[in-house]
Amino acid sequence: MKLYERLTLDIEQRIREGVLRAGERLPSVRQSCTANRLSPSTVLKAYYLLESRGLIEARPKSGYYVRPRLRQPLPEPEITQPVGLSTELNVSDFIFEILESVKDPAVVPLGSSFASPYLYPLAKLGRFLAAAARNMDPRATVTDLPPGNEELRRQIALRYLTGGVALQPGEIVITSGAMEALNLCLQALTRPGDLIAIESPTFYAGLQAIERLGLRVIEIPTHPRDGVSIPALADALRHHPVKACLLMLNFQNPMGALVPDDNRRALIELLRRHEVPLIEDDTYAELYFGKQAPLAAKALDTSGLVLHVSSFSKSLAPGYRVGWVAAGRFARQIQRLKLSTSLATTIPVQIALADFLREGAFDTHLRRLRAALEVQEAAMAAAIERHFPPGTRLARPRGGYLVWVELPPSVDVLALHRLALAQGISIAPGPIFSAKREYRNCIRLNFGHPWSEDFERAIATLGLMIAALV
Repeated sequence: MKLYERLTLDIEQRIREGVLRAGERLPSVRQSCTANRLSPSTVLKAYYLLESRGLIEARPKSGYYVRPRLRQPLPEPEITQPVGLSTELNVSDFIFEILESVKDPAVVPLGSSFASPYLYPLAKLGRFLAAAARNMDPRATVTDLPPGNEELRRQIALRYLTGGVALQPGEIVITSGAMEALNLCLQALTRPGDLIAIESPTFYAGLQAIERLGLRVIEIPTHPRDGVSIPALADALRHHPVKACLLMLNFQNPMGALVPDDNRRALIELLRRHEVPLIEDDTYAELYFGKQAPLAAKALDTSGLVLHVSSFSKSLAPGYRVGWVAAGRFARQIQRLKLSTSLATTIPVQIALADFLREGAFDTHLRRLRAALEVQEAAMAAAIERHFPPGTRLARPRGGYLVWVELPPSVDVLALHRLALAQGISIAPGPIFSAKREYRNCIRLNFGHPWSEDFERAIATLGLMIAALV
């Protein structure tokens, strides 16, 4: 058990037993550090978790206090009900307009799709990259063309093996990030005008890729905790000529949903019966909270219909733009498409990542990253509950670094986006995650940055703006 977890349990027990009573002040962070011989960051982690559980509350310029009564957590949003059937897309202009706002370093990046770069071992990776560039075998400029660097693919295959997935490195094609992998998968499986089944809401980059290829989508209802509705997907497959599904089963962007194991099994069996491929966007799988990694859908695939897409961008190396697809029966087709579109992914970067994984430092980094994200999620959830108005619903994820918030129905999040941006705060408004621009009272927020007074003030400011729009 980690030190902050032990402190959390100790304080929680004292509150439950009545040793610490409602309204009483907890020791300050400094006092608790001295008494328990802990660092300030460890004590703050414990206080954030206690606050997120409704046991204590922060009072400005005063400290932390036991809550007068145990609060009820915010309710989660209900399963989505997308309107209409299939549709063509016209979302890119709208999305680009929104996304320009997150580039400004002066803006609090609650609307960003990226975690803080300071959570990643970029300096250490840089040393591996420098060594790879110095020592690269000139023959690698040819031998590491698609499907990619052999050692990197072997290391990725080893990670699959620890998750219960036995596959050959030859099934893995290295790509320039997960987005290229998704594009290659869509190109391999579809032709313009074909129909793709997606979650609703879904990640806007997938919508952009689908739009660029001239495809249509059918949106499937999605639950913020359990993910895509299997009965609704089964109905869509019975009545529509769906060519492929594009889904996120682990910590879905934007809702954070984690599909239960039984639902995964039902999903894979359903797609096998209909001979419909699954493009699984799994870029957040390594960012789970707790000790148990989610079951890989790829482990359940006996037909080669799952094209499993991931990357190192969210888990290890933002900016390096190295992803991959374990493409099942479509691996050779994906490899040829990769050669004919971008030829190869940067070779020294592939070598550097292969060396880093072989050293064994990846899992050590991941343990630190997961612990930091779990604490940051708790801090944000507590701040949302503290500052957002009644009628707010919150989807609490069990991994990743994104949270979905449903605001009272009268709130127009596009107006909220403009108001927030004028105050130096970015948010991701719900309509960018929908083919039909639905979810006009929902926002996605990013907790992938160390919690600070700036983020607390930003959430408080948003709460005031939302209350004014109700």
